[in-house]
Amino acid sequence: MADAPSFPHQHLLGIQGLSPLEISALLDLAEEEIAVSRQIEKKKQTLRGRTQINLFFEASTRTQSSFELAGKRLGADVMNMAVAVSSVKKGETLIDTAMTLNAMRPDILVVRHHSAGAVELLAQKVECSVINAGDGAHEHPTQALLDALTIRRHKGRLQGLKVAICGDIRHSRVARSNIILLQAMGAQIRLIAPSTLLPTAIDRFGVDIFNDMRQGLVGVDVVMMLRLQRERMSAAYVPSIREYFRYYGLDVEKLALAAPDALVMHPGPMNRGVEIDPLVADGPQSVIREQVEMGVAVRMAVLEALAQHLPNR
Repeated sequence: MADAPSFPHQHLLGIQGLSPLEISALLDLAEEEIAVSRQIEKKKQTLRGRTQINLFFEASTRTQSSFELAGKRLGADVMNMAVAVSSVKKGETLIDTAMTLNAMRPDILVVRHHSAGAVELLAQKVECSVINAGDGAHEHPTQALLDALTIRRHKGRLQGLKVAICGDIRHSRVARSNIILLQAMGAQIRLIAPSTLLPTAIDRFGVDIFNDMRQGLVGVDVVMMLRLQRERMSAAYVPSIREYFRYYGLDVEKLALAAPDALVMHPGPMNRGVEIDPLVADGPQSVIREQVEMGVAVRMAVLEALAQHLPNR
């Protein structure tokens, strides 16, 4: 494929290990995919005759639907595997599932799993290309790529930008992937959260840490809010939702401390009134809806880049 970037990897299991050049190549290709998605005729033939299986062990709306749309726009035959009613619920192991899927001879497997490292394990057991659509609190590479694309389109660069990632960082694979990607591209990262919602050994990431949201937001170019992931919490990490919003919810008053043209982002789904005020979520600085559009373009770009490595059998 002449228009595909030079992407030497068979899988996309995380941002960790990608070079700035490879990240830029995926973002550049995603720019081209935006134009395709905005045409009346949205079909390409890159994956014509190929089979893409979306295997989601966790519920998802945005990620699964955007991968489905991306695959179909590239001409693939796309199957969504309903894990909730599959043999996994009957006691089949992850390895058994991998071997079963491998026998179906798919070309691309898109996997979301609740355990960190599960997607990498699957990739070792199948012959097709594997894309990590989120594994536990480990990584969510395509979310970081679409966030970077959204920022770059508005700011023209990633180098030198001050990006504040705020909220439940402890349980967030989105935060981890964004930290790795944005640092690789030269951005300065600030993490804003109560100490209970910061992961252990966070000082190894080389980021600035703030427990006071008002201090942390001063002068930043991008404010990236994270959902309070109560379903992953085994203990009381915050005293109450009301107290959490008071100190760590993004409202108009706190946003005013950031740069005047600061972008407001959220990976979704949003808890309005918990981590973000509706006035901010729907305000003029919000690019949250644009992130959804960028998600389809980025996933098309990743699928197209990996298509270089699919065998012609």
